Amino acid sequence: MKTNKFEEVSHRNSVPIMAWDFHCEHLKELKAILTDVKKVNKISSQFIWDAKNLEIEERIKNEVVLVTDLDLKIIFASNGIRKMTGYKEEEVLGKTPKMFQGPATSKVVLKEIKEAIQQRIPFEKTIENYRKDGRTYKCKINARPVFNLKGQLSHFIAFESEELD
Repeated sequence: MKTNKFEEVSHRNSVPIMAWDFHCEHLKELKAILTDVKKVNKISSQFIWDAKNLEIEERIKNEVVLVTDLDLKIIFASNGIRKMTGYKEEEVLGKTPKMFQGPATSKVVLKEIKEAIQQRIPFEKTIENYRKDGRTYKCKINARPVFNLKGQLSHFIAFESEELD
């Protein structure tokens, strides 16, 4: 079958529809990351954080970021929270991370986390958490206290990821 030049050029320059779907998804993810970074930067500026060692912008791309106040109430959750837990940010705001815990959550690890928070020291732990639908997952938590430029404790920040078996 003979084709004309227009059909030949048009076929070479076409992009499969599926590629556009992936492109749109990627753009949505980038927009969500940018929105998250802006929100965290606003909190950081508002409370005058000493944020140089937090590496938020690099880590927010691949990890869930939670920021709590000194009462451990969540004041920020990155968009990745929904993918990992099934909860939207607005569903977790004002609550404590205890909302993700249940019967399978290790009391020993919880005690170690509590001690690290009381001592205001960074910690890294893996804990059995619960999704919104009740299923469990292993959550690797890398958390640390956040101080302002005056050296006063301001918030706590946690970088979380799901550990796959």
